[in-house]
Amino acid sequence: MNALLLLLVDSRAPAGAHHHSGGMEAAVGTGLVTGLASLEDFCRARLRTSARVAAAFAAASCWLQSHDSERTPVSAPATSPARPPDPAEWAVLDAEFEARTVSEAMRTASRQLGGGLVRLLRPLLPEADLVTPWAQCGKPAPHHPLVLGAGVGLAGGSAELAARAAALSACSGPASAAVRLLGLDPFAVQAMLARLAPGIDDCAAAAARSAAQPPSSLPADGAPALDLLADFHLTAEVRLFAS
Repeated sequence: MNALLLLLVDSRAPAGAHHHSGGMEAAVGTGLVTGLASLEDFCRARLRTSARVAAAFAAASCWLQSHDSERTPVSAPATSPARPPDPAEWAVLDAEFEARTVSEAMRTASRQLGGGLVRLLRPLLPEADLVTPWAQCGKPAPHHPLVLGAGVGLAGGSAELAARAAALSACSGPASAAVRLLGLDPFAVQAMLARLAPGIDDCAAAAARSAAQPPSSLPADGAPALDLLADFHLTAEVRLFAS
């Protein structure tokens, strides 16, 4: 993996994720997560549901960015595309992810994170046009998994790497927030994330296999509790996180 990819997938990258808890603040506020054991349950639930969706769309976005009309296998390393992706294809991918994101609060957070990642990618990939395809979709900002996948593709990564980054962030984001919210031992939290690693790898591998499929056939696993927590979070009088 090259250094550019490491910068892109580094959780410390200034892309705005540290302002979002992935539903953890609301989960703590409602008593759903109270310690390390319930945090692990929360992350495993995300890995089975919303993380599968995010990983699949990140992989599909990477594949779309990285392959020309001949559509080489998704297992191959990403290369510079022979032609820019059709904005209409991005629009379909964006609409399909939007349809799978039931909560308006989660939609807003995803686009905020996507916009932050675009800002990060501009200096990292100054030669890439990261604005025109999304602007032609008629949306204020792209969804985060789509930007993540496109960025990994532009940086020379594979669809599976994009999916792995999306699945990992779906777990590591809430876990990091839980350290701040509950004062958990960060070493114990990292050990918990290590226990999730095989599941994250399996999620990424499955997402990469589906990357070339039509967007309408990508996973649509729902997480109603997460949707409700996201909307509930907006009613809190005091919030440390945007979501």
